[in-house]
Amino acid sequence: MPVLRKFIAASLLILAFAGSSSAGEGEGKVDGKVEGEKGSIFTIWPLVDYRESPAEGFSNLSLLGPIVKYQKKGEDTDFAIRPLFYTSSHEKEKSDSTYYLYPLAYHESTPESDTTTMLGLFRKTTYRKEEGAEQEKSTLLFPFYVSGKSDKYGPYRAVFPIYGNIYERFWRDEYHFVLFPLYGSTVKKGTTTRHYLWPIFSRTRGEKEDGFDVFPLYGQSQKEGVYQKRFVLWPFYLTEKTGLDTDNPTRKKIIFPLYASTDSPKKTSRTYLWPFFGYTEDREKKYEEVNYLWPLIGTVRGENRSKNSFLPFYSHETRPEWEKSWYLWPIYKHEEMKSNIFEQENDRVLFFLYRSNHEYWPKDGHDRQRTALWPLFLYNRTTDGVSSVSLPAPVEPILDKEGIEKNWAPLWRIYQRRWDQAGNSASTLLWNLYWHERRGDELAYELFPLISYRNTKSERELKLLKGLISLKRNGEEEDLSLLWLPFGLKWGHK
Repeated sequence: MPVLRKFIAASLLILAFAGSSSAGEGEGKVDGKVEGEKGSIFTIWPLVDYRESPAEGFSNLSLLGPIVKYQKKGEDTDFAIRPLFYTSSHEKEKSDSTYYLYPLAYHESTPESDTTTMLGLFRKTTYRKEEGAEQEKSTLLFPFYVSGKSDKYGPYRAVFPIYGNIYERFWRDEYHFVLFPLYGSTVKKGTTTRHYLWPIFSRTRGEKEDGFDVFPLYGQSQKEGVYQKRFVLWPFYLTEKTGLDTDNPTRKKIIFPLYASTDSPKKTSRTYLWPFFGYTEDREKKYEEVNYLWPLIGTVRGENRSKNSFLPFYSHETRPEWEKSWYLWPIYKHEEMKSNIFEQENDRVLFFLYRSNHEYWPKDGHDRQRTALWPLFLYNRTTDGVSSVSLPAPVEPILDKEGIEKNWAPLWRIYQRRWDQAGNSASTLLWNLYWHERRGDELAYELFPLISYRNTKSERELKLLKGLISLKRNGEEEDLSLLWLPFGLKWGHK
């Protein structure tokens, strides 16, 4: 980004005459990044905040608080103009990604493909092939336009609802339509179903397979030795026999809402006056289930499953390596998962008002935690022991998404703090109007423009009004300067 680098350099050159900079061996953490030894800090709040750590190959420039960000860490680069876009580039992986006014649009480029999406409705993907080979492309503007290429059938295109052919997508081998819903057809595993005035009329044909529907009045279909299905005035009367070619042939009958049954060698189920009473015996999974006023009152008993449900007051269910409880639904929910390689505990109050998720890996001893109280705060602890808290949190408890974290969250986080198990920490208030950083015995803080302080292994410095009065100590030597002059009164010895 040569233009961007020139813009940054020019901004720092111009503002250098109006601000102050300092260098030392302290550490700083801003936007989650760390300064190494002999780093530098340059601030004119809220216009410019620049932090650099050459030892770690790290630099971060913020303009207008959280609005503009340019960051380099090793070979990785991040650039943002929030909330318009946020782009990340990874030189080693030869990949980059960009959010545009999240969740409006997203673009990702990898050595294998380029993908662009918009609101989940438009998606365009170009797959990279070997040098000289023809590129494959797939385009989706749901539900109006779909195009792509099938290895078996070749290129295809559909313009809904006018005309289209689609191959090997959306859980079918083929889709065809003309002026939908006037006509449409699907093919799956050799079975073709044609629809006329969908969903009213349909016809099914396949090898030893036949069927038709006049929905919702009557419909039937069958495949010799495989299944038989029929409905009358759907959903009030349905019967079906499935799995006739397996060791678990199943018969179902529904007379809604009076009666429903399922019978097979592995399972028996009955429902009377749905939802008042239901019973299931699953011989394969070895449990029995009884429901009254489903889903409010019910019990499950079995070798690998147990459940007591008296909603909205209480519900408790256990399975191998998993357990879930509700108390005064939907007020409080507790969920646990435990195995030899992974454990998880999840607590919720009113779905997203309060959420706490703790994950643990017993074999390596790593864990992480995420706790949020809407709209007050968000707390995170990573697997390497770095903790952080930020407030307020109006969206994060509801949507835990990378696009929210990158494009939007820094705009409303008026306070952030990070710390690790070694005692290193960093705090920022109002996007570095006040910041405080500690690394071991070294300390630095600033309340713009009143006071700034830095204490490193080699020197200590106190500034008032961004250097109007400056007192520096280097060893036994003291240096007092006034009015931002580069010289002053010195005494003592180095």
